[in-house]
Amino acid sequence: MEKTITDKLIINKLEAKGYLEYHDMDENKAWNLLEKHFDCEVTDVFTNTHKEFYCYSETTADGYEIWIATNDMDSPCISEDVYYYDNDLSDAIVEAIVNGEDMYVDDLDAHYFMDAVEEAYGQMVNNIKEEIENELIEQGYEYENRDEATTEMV
Repeated sequence: MEKTITDKLIINKLEAKGYLEYHDMDENKAWNLLEKHFDCEVTDVFTNTHKEFYCYSETTADGYEIWIATNDMDSPCISEDVYYYDNDLSDAIVEAIVNGEDMYVDDLDAHYFMDAVEEAYGQMVNNIKEEIENELIEQGYEYENRDEATTEMV
């Protein structure tokens, strides 16, 4: 009997390792898996200890709220680290997560942080799917259709 790699087989292996679709996963468990996989930590408690990434809001002199996402809290670059819209922050946070940076984020319940966690979780699951596929190939499994691409699980 031929060993065939299927999406169902990959998803079963993912679930056996404790990875569910993001929307089926408890947020705390999803974050714990992310921290372990990417070797990063996040806190919303500001301390004087150095972090590799900071994301927080400030108010301008004329009352506008802006957001800062920076690796250098002492000297953020205005043109690169300051955001007028908070919905653009998630990309910077995803990058910090994937790079394994310890970070301070002032609002862990904000939509931009939750969006970043979901995106990073999807990237993590895709990495693990590739590992599973490689393990299956090493065990003699093959794709029924050589051009078959893996489905994304987010």
